[in-house]
Amino acid sequence: MKDFDDAPSFDDFDEIEYPRPEENDFDAIVENAISRRGFMNVMAMGTATFVTGAAGFGKPASAAGRFGFEQVAATTADTVTVPTGFSAHSVVNWGDPLWSNAPEFDWSVRGTPEQQAMAFGDNNDGMTVFTIDGRTVLVINQEYVNRDIANAHRESKLPETDDDVLKGMLAHGVTVVELTQNEGKWTPVKDSPYNRRITPQTEMKIEGPAAGSDLVKTSADPNGTLTRGTWNNCANGETPWGTYLACEENFNGYYSSSDPDIEISGEKKRYGIGVKDWGYGWAQIEDRFDIAKEPNESNRNGYVVEIDPSDPYSTPIKRTALGRFKHENAEVVINGDGRVVVYMGDDERGEFVYRFVSDESYAVGGDTSQLLNKGTLYAAKFYENGRGKWMALTPETTQMSAAEIAVNTRMAGSKVRATTMDRPEWVTSHPNRAEIYVALTNNKNRGIKPNAGGDATPVGGANPREGNKYGQIVRWTPDRGDHTAEGFEWNIFVLAGNPAVHSDNRAGSGNVNAGNMFNSPDGIAFDNNGILWIQTDGNYGNKEDFEGQGNNQMLAADPDTGEIRRFLVGPLACEVTGLSFSPDRRTMFVGIQHPGEKGYDSHWPGGGDTVPRSGVVAVTRDDGAVIG
Repeated sequence: MKDFDDAPSFDDFDEIEYPRPEENDFDAIVENAISRRGFMNVMAMGTATFVTGAAGFGKPASAAGRFGFEQVAATTADTVTVPTGFSAHSVVNWGDPLWSNAPEFDWSVRGTPEQQAMAFGDNNDGMTVFTIDGRTVLVINQEYVNRDIANAHRESKLPETDDDVLKGMLAHGVTVVELTQNEGKWTPVKDSPYNRRITPQTEMKIEGPAAGSDLVKTSADPNGTLTRGTWNNCANGETPWGTYLACEENFNGYYSSSDPDIEISGEKKRYGIGVKDWGYGWAQIEDRFDIAKEPNESNRNGYVVEIDPSDPYSTPIKRTALGRFKHENAEVVINGDGRVVVYMGDDERGEFVYRFVSDESYAVGGDTSQLLNKGTLYAAKFYENGRGKWMALTPETTQMSAAEIAVNTRMAGSKVRATTMDRPEWVTSHPNRAEIYVALTNNKNRGIKPNAGGDATPVGGANPREGNKYGQIVRWTPDRGDHTAEGFEWNIFVLAGNPAVHSDNRAGSGNVNAGNMFNSPDGIAFDNNGILWIQTDGNYGNKEDFEGQGNNQMLAADPDTGEIRRFLVGPLACEVTGLSFSPDRRTMFVGIQHPGEKGYDSHWPGGGDTVPRSGVVAVTRDDGAVIG
């Protein structure tokens, strides 16, 4: 078994390629730092910068209460652990065929390109269950491939042949698959007319401000309006008009250069694009991934992709008005005046939280084709007094063209001096009131190094801990309950931590205790009852600063009282990610990603000596009652 930090993360790889300066601006850090005493004073005063609230805050209930379950303990078991009275079963896993004429995977060689093109992809992440013509249809991201597992038959544990590269490529993208339930078990419907694999080779439209600009034109697409593929889709979103939003995150790690001496522009460096890829070798089989041959190709990734799951022949659309960065998810809210508001996070250390506001209003049954093409993009400023402001990214505020803002959104955020955040992950909205939450998963560089653009990352406000190992969840309410308002008020809902190891602010906030502690909140989503579900993707080493926290997990939180309770623990070395419900709300679908990564000896879900495989589990109550 390897230690958690033995292999570099995606962000670490980018920093190795382009090292950040070792220090922030010292004056900024001194001015904004919160000491142990200052932090505790904020907690004690209950000011706007920390959660205040109802009786019982931080006190674990002794009965199931509002949550409807007794908390499970942290564990390092290689299984999915759920509370007493609940059951979990696998629904679909990496390599499962979606059509009856697709062969089963040959696990001795981890499949072939032909098999993978017709099978469930790898490392599933965000997902949504749709009801289409009375059928239950799952749409789910296939983020990336564990190279050492997918290529375990190779001595290098990396793709060595063109077929190895293509097989890995086709395991990326998005899967659309119909599900059915028989005798309480959910399974894929082979040969469903809705089944579809969307991969890095699928044709897609480019729409919005970047479409047709010189920034996205290539030799294969001189008009800059048609591209191929989506990959490294992390989380997702869904629209009221029934479409799925796949969000491209670490797209940069698939590009490389055949010219080792090529000059890398500042724009490419900001996005982590350089001479080396992450070992996928895509430029080996397609020149478009070679920045020396196609310098603009990388400008065509890093967007939100809209997919119509009801039409398997529809062409996905890259919505460039929503900006280009390492997208986590896209939380869609319809404002009181009908305008569409999309909240988004950029998952990299020291990057920003964004909001898009459409020009036009949504009407049921109306034309939705331009709603995500025309509007204004904003970046968030979190002031230390608990107030915030949305900074418009326009040609006037940034001195950039609309196309440049769409393509180089990070630079636009820097120009308006948006707040550098601790890796903004999922954003979610409360179902019953105008209240938005964002998971800030962690940031080892907070107060130590600037972000990739050189912006300072001072300690304070919504990011109150230096070298933040544990993460936090921040929430805000827009002024007057208007999602298009310029101003908002924010507070910290929870600071994750380890009270069994630390007594300072690394112990976490008052609603974290030895029984429910966790690190690195990532996926967050509300159910219909207003319970906030928190999924983690953090350190599963279960030692030192993370002793007692076990494998990654999913917790339930009451936003009114602050109480948090552990609901599910995943298998060894996994991330728990992706959440959706069946139409009758009696099944909760949960994603399990990368079990057994980094040398951990997982054999989930098959047990024995089987290969670990990412997949989806269905969680149900044994009494058949509604969950969410």
